[in-house]
Amino acid sequence: MTPAIPGSPAPGAATTNRVGIETEWFVVDVANPRRPVPADETAAALESVLAPGDQGRQPDRGRENGQARDGGPPGTDSAPRLPGGSRLTFEPGGQLELSGLPLDLTAAVAAMRADLTLVRGALARRRLGLVGMGVDPLRTPVRHTTASRYVAMEQHFLARDCDDGRTMMCSTASVQVNLDIGTDTAQAVERFRLAHALEPVLIAMFAASPMAHGRQISWQSGRQAVWAGIDASRTGPVLPDPAAPATAWLAQAGPGGRGDAPGAPPTGDAQLAWLWARYLHDADLMMVGEPDGRYQPVRNRTTFGDWMAGAGPVARPPTAQDLGWHATTLFPPVRPRGWLELRYLDAQPSDLWPVAVAVPAVLLDEPAAARAALAACLPVARQGRLAAQLGLRDPALHRAAVRCVDLALDALARTGADPGLRAAVEAFANRYTRRGRSPADDLNARFEARGPAELLREEASQCVPVP
Repeated sequence: MTPAIPGSPAPGAATTNRVGIETEWFVVDVANPRRPVPADETAAALESVLAPGDQGRQPDRGRENGQARDGGPPGTDSAPRLPGGSRLTFEPGGQLELSGLPLDLTAAVAAMRADLTLVRGALARRRLGLVGMGVDPLRTPVRHTTASRYVAMEQHFLARDCDDGRTMMCSTASVQVNLDIGTDTAQAVERFRLAHALEPVLIAMFAASPMAHGRQISWQSGRQAVWAGIDASRTGPVLPDPAAPATAWLAQAGPGGRGDAPGAPPTGDAQLAWLWARYLHDADLMMVGEPDGRYQPVRNRTTFGDWMAGAGPVARPPTAQDLGWHATTLFPPVRPRGWLELRYLDAQPSDLWPVAVAVPAVLLDEPAAARAALAACLPVARQGRLAAQLGLRDPALHRAAVRCVDLALDALARTGADPGLRAAVEAFANRYTRRGRSPADDLNARFEARGPAELLREEASQCVPVP
């Protein structure tokens, strides 16, 4: 597969079965859960647990998956790492992100778990804790960073009167699962299709954000409600209909509904790259990089395609670097970056995040499970909004989820995955999936019994194991 643009699916040189885990967490003051915790305070608490040679290096406040956002080219990686290899960065609201190395599933989970143990211990000494939920259930969104990228992002959303954009920046958290795209074009096509088809089922299974601003809301995944409030050219799927054959993908409407990317649709190896190129072309610009490394917000509705055609926000034509930066401001549910980023999972409460990693990873990587999961998910493949609202209360989504979790358990056994990881998936299935429930149901019950501040305090104070 020949990539047409930066961030396109890479040529068939990738191996499969590697998993890159990214976990995002709200940092909470156990003594005062209502207090926003600035990133500088968290960074100071973590200084002692950084990998040898990384002490003194500050976690980055303006970075997108290792790409420099202020004053450096994409690919620059100056973020400190933990002993298990996880890179430390911050989201604009002070959310802490750990980005693990790409490893096999068992090793990736073990490395992330070890690094999280170090982080939790260091934070506990400062009376701080980590909370995993898709949306902060209590605190008001506050931007702590002064990084130019995030200032420009906030100004872009303010110009659009988009409160959800600011909430997304400062009050949401996720578990992101990064998987190899495949060893050849045929495999890449099928993995891309399955990653999209799984979206509604996995959103429903792992919904964990049923409250915000100190009150319950009508969504099981309030994080998905936030994303739905941001313009669809930035957050809509690259592949609108996973049930369509690959030959029809190029005829589907682009995210902005324009579908007017230049050039004739290609055939063969270039199809996926062209699909992503069209998404980039049709998406609204958020910001423009300046020669000094800073960013200026784009306040009007201008697409990258408009800029290419000479009607951009600045007089100069766009460069490849501009395109690379533009790609980091787009947040589709599945983003191709030379690998596949699954971006639709809520951050998980207690210690449930390994289950949210293991299920999609093994369903995509084990061939028999992948085929069966696709068949189970295609009937509900376009029901992402319903999944976010109802979770597994919808009968069709419940049936598909039970089928998928059973397939995942069988595949974990066949592939020799860590027995402890398989046991965690089994426990999750028994407590939640098979009963038509998700973590959001537990969170709602605990919210009603304790209120938002005590819920945050409880999560920050300890990881509650799955019974």
